[in-house]
Amino acid sequence: MTSRLPRQTSSRTTGQTTGQTTGPSASTPKRRTVVKAAAATAVVVPLAAAPLAHAAENGPAFLHGVASGDPLPDGVLLWTRVTPTPQALPGSGNGPDTAVRWEISEDRDFSRIAGSGSVTARAASDHTVKADVRGLRPATDYYFRFSAGSAASSEDSPIGSPTGSPAVSPIGRTRTTPAHEATAPHVRFGVVSCANWEAGWFSAYRHLADRPDLDAVLHLGDYLYEYASGGYPVDDDVLRQHEPKHEILSLADYRTRHGTYKTDPDLQALHARHPVIAIWDDHEIANDTWSGGAENHTPGAEGDWSARQAAAKQAYFEWMPVRPATEGTVYRRVRYGKLADLHLLDLRSFRSQQTTVGNGDVDDPERTLTGRAQLDWLKQGLAASQARWKLVGTSVMISPVAFGSVPAHLLGPVAELLGLPKEGLAVNVDQWDGYTDDRRELLAHLTDRGIRDTVFLTGDIHMAWANDVPVKAATYPLPQSAATEFVVTSVTSDNLDDILKVAPQTVSLVAAGAVKAANRHVKWLDMDSHGYGVLDVTAERSQMDYYALSDKADPRATSSWLRSYRTLSGTQRVERAQQPVR
Repeated sequence: MTSRLPRQTSSRTTGQTTGQTTGPSASTPKRRTVVKAAAATAVVVPLAAAPLAHAAENGPAFLHGVASGDPLPDGVLLWTRVTPTPQALPGSGNGPDTAVRWEISEDRDFSRIAGSGSVTARAASDHTVKADVRGLRPATDYYFRFSAGSAASSEDSPIGSPTGSPAVSPIGRTRTTPAHEATAPHVRFGVVSCANWEAGWFSAYRHLADRPDLDAVLHLGDYLYEYASGGYPVDDDVLRQHEPKHEILSLADYRTRHGTYKTDPDLQALHARHPVIAIWDDHEIANDTWSGGAENHTPGAEGDWSARQAAAKQAYFEWMPVRPATEGTVYRRVRYGKLADLHLLDLRSFRSQQTTVGNGDVDDPERTLTGRAQLDWLKQGLAASQARWKLVGTSVMISPVAFGSVPAHLLGPVAELLGLPKEGLAVNVDQWDGYTDDRRELLAHLTDRGIRDTVFLTGDIHMAWANDVPVKAATYPLPQSAATEFVVTSVTSDNLDDILKVAPQTVSLVAAGAVKAANRHVKWLDMDSHGYGVLDVTAERSQMDYYALSDKADPRATSSWLRSYRTLSGTQRVERAQQPVR
């Protein structure tokens, strides 16, 4: 996400499983863009009994919960982290190799075991483990658990049997995708982005965990933040401190920060209840990451960029239920039968460096956001898709944004919010606006090939939007838009009222009105709320229900429906829906 102020330096079925999957082998930042059901209860309740207050004094413990992700029709990726001894803290490198068993079952009592196996948690992988389970049935709920200790290496004794006294993890629930040729009636996702530990509580995750109706949760990036404590937000606004307290630079640092996040009970509940399909944005590495560096990285003072990037990616793949694609990237595809293909992008690993605002370089065809190979992969996948809906998970907004006539007293804050200069030039160089040739080529591909029903799902900007994606913004609505876009707000990261320290809508209605007036393809914009989205997809329409939290500073925050927008199949435009999907 673009910043505003100058930076100053100071496995498979029973008995078969894959091992650990990894990616490629303190200074405080001085600038930051601040925009940037009983079934459910049955799964989440065991988390309350997890030994969070005990540091494995009596043997191995599962202090960081369980997770699943990247579901397939016949499989899913299971994840956990075991703490074998009190000294084996995340990032420490301490602790012995430990055998971990996993089981997956069609019922929560584990009377119908669908698969089991073992894997070793090693200090070399920060004692995280993954099991890439196959041989499952499509579109089916499963329950899973892990054990470590005296009986964990036994293939003959089920977890929880009287043989020995192994430590047993909380129980997780997951779900496989429909068969590729199946006609699924609908698919429903929770959608989130931008969760800053220091800026608030993760109540949005709790509310999504409480929903039994989701197939998966899409996390569109900024799962964590790399800043030093008090760097963003500033010290006075910090609700709980990051660990480590300094800006994270080394592999140990990134591991420790991941471990801190996964002690949050609401985040643990989310991972225990739903499979998570995640991509990264910049803060999993460093602010405004590009292929050769980042705004929030000072060569020399903060070491070699390639080493820092490799460390961040390794920790990400260790700690997240994500299968790495080729070259340690996260772009990949998940299919939901004939209803929807989900194309997930990596918009940090291959991009050219951000140019300056107002610079004609934004139109340079030699500059890229996606990289040539990824853009070709996306175009080919969209053209070949037999699914009704083509969903594209993108960490930064594809719709263009012109600044418009914002009142003078809001010019600076709104410029900061939108990633624009205070002089009012109309380019957000960290998003697709800064790489217009990639966007032109992609949208031309959609229109030239007659590829319809494409919906971009976006995070990053700490605001909620519902947009048509125009081929030419200046002449919209002619020609017809090429796609539509739903942007979700942040879980906790600052937005307009947080920047100005005012009550929601005190100034945002004026600012949003000015932005909409200058961008006719923007149908709705909320600059103040924190929360999440729920995307419901049927053959007839894709609908995003937007939910807002009562107060991100309240760990018991309530959630309420805010608005809903949908795009009907074949229309290529967004319209308001009068109620959320029930």
